[in-house]
Amino acid sequence: MNKNICQIQFLNTNYPPVDLETNQKLSEHLTIENSPILFGCRTGICGTCLVVVQGDIPPPSAEEKELLEILAPSNNQARLACQIQLTNNIKIIN
Repeated sequence: MNKNICQIQFLNTNYPPVDLETNQKLSEHLTIENSPILFGCRTGICGTCLVVVQGDIPPPSAEEKELLEILAPSNNQARLACQIQLTNNIKIIN
């Protein structure tokens, strides 16, 4: 696969994988029609898009980390899908 393309798989769903360019924001490309992930604010403050991510991505920002400590304190794979910076292929469980 092209190094500039990241594949996002949605485990335990019937949704097909999505291929996006590296460093794209996932939330800008997922709609209710093509995603099992619910989005609210898309800015990382509501927590609606909380998911578990398998794969290598940059660590959360300080703001995202603060919210994750409240929503999923014991899960270091928990992330807000709207804040994920795509740098590699990932698998999402929600």
